[in-house]
Amino acid sequence: MLHHMSRSSVSQGLWTKTLSVSSSLNRSGFNRIQTHFPASRNFSSSKNNTFEEIRLDSISDTITKLTLNRPHRANAIGRQMLDELQQAVSILSSPSSSNVRCVILTSSHEKVFSAGADLKERSKMTQTEASEFVTSLRNTMNTLENLPIPLISSVNGAALGGGLEIALTSDIIVASKDSSFGAPETSIGIIPGAGGSQRLPRLIGKARAKELIFSARRIDANTAYEYGLVQYVEDCCDEKAIELAHEIAKNAPIALRAAKEAINNGLQVSNLNDAMEIEKKNYEKVLSTEDRLEGLAAFREKRQPEFQGK
Repeated sequence: MLHHMSRSSVSQGLWTKTLSVSSSLNRSGFNRIQTHFPASRNFSSSKNNTFEEIRLDSISDTITKLTLNRPHRANAIGRQMLDELQQAVSILSSPSSSNVRCVILTSSHEKVFSAGADLKERSKMTQTEASEFVTSLRNTMNTLENLPIPLISSVNGAALGGGLEIALTSDIIVASKDSSFGAPETSIGIIPGAGGSQRLPRLIGKARAKELIFSARRIDANTAYEYGLVQYVEDCCDEKAIELAHEIAKNAPIALRAAKEAINNGLQVSNLNDAMEIEKKNYEKVLSTEDRLEGLAAFREKRQPEFQGK
């Protein structure tokens, strides 16, 4: 079912010296919440220890929103955005973010998730610089995909080239009904270089991925759903993403991380027996946890469990 929700204006959220994150979300449906990270965290990407082209906000104690925040350039990915994205992912992967159980990746632009690479910036790079940048982007996409926390992409508008590649790193994609997806790289003489040529066929199949990449065609949200590229098409993708995040975040955090690792790593091996060993290894991680005992007690006592991530 498609839902409608009005949109509010974009507001700025910057990291302060004490690493306080002011979470005022750019579209309706996200609550305004403030959270504080330990003062020991330091950043070097910009002056005064602030993020400018990435926002990291708190929706609740267990849900974080990661926003692509370069709307004046349609969230085109340049050096600064990439640097800040790397740092944000590092924060989310660190032990100090162990309370976070789900991340929503979204955009501050009303009509564009991300237009892909900043071609204006790219045109000024030497061949060596371009190669180094794409390698860094590819490595960042790998790190984002391997984020231990479940990741939901809320795609409002166009996700093209590198924008599609960012979305492909997520575990679940929720699209607005007016969103679109495409891999236009061959139309400008290159190929998807940040994982698109590998993740797309694994998600929608070899033939359809080849067709989209060879033709540089853009597809709409309904076609993306038909292909299995996205899991939901909604009037308001943010609203659905929040709903899913809360549904996920109520579950045991150690189990969520173990489940994601088991699925991701299991899909990388061709032998089912090897995959079952990966499942066994991750199952053993939860056996000794207090959360497992709490889950059993809650079931026995017919109440909701209160997981502590222990």
